[in-house]
Amino acid sequence: MATIDEFKAIDLRVGKILEVAELNDTRKPMYQLKVDLGELGIRTIIAGIRSYYTTDELLNSYIVVVANLDPKKVGAYISEGMLLAAQEGDNVQLIRPDKALAPGSKVG
Repeated sequence: MATIDEFKAIDLRVGKILEVAELNDTRKPMYQLKVDLGELGIRTIIAGIRSYYTTDELLNSYIVVVANLDPKKVGAYISEGMLLAAQEGDNVQLIRPDKALAPGSKVG
């Protein structure tokens, strides 16, 4: 079990996807996303959701991002955050605000 203080340490933010690029040199189908996190700037996020979403479905959409993770190398790329998604079998769905919010808005 996580304590409330451990949960509060996770910085969840609303991000707006500005760019979507398909990565063809990764082990599984991935996208490289440029995500606007408001005051935190624009981050590059590598996401394994290419099998579930088209570029058109993602571009200019809003997602929830874990913004305070250490950058991680994914193949030849650096990912500067993690988007949140739920999975049930082969059904993967992004966690999204139901209305547009300013990029960088805190979630919690």
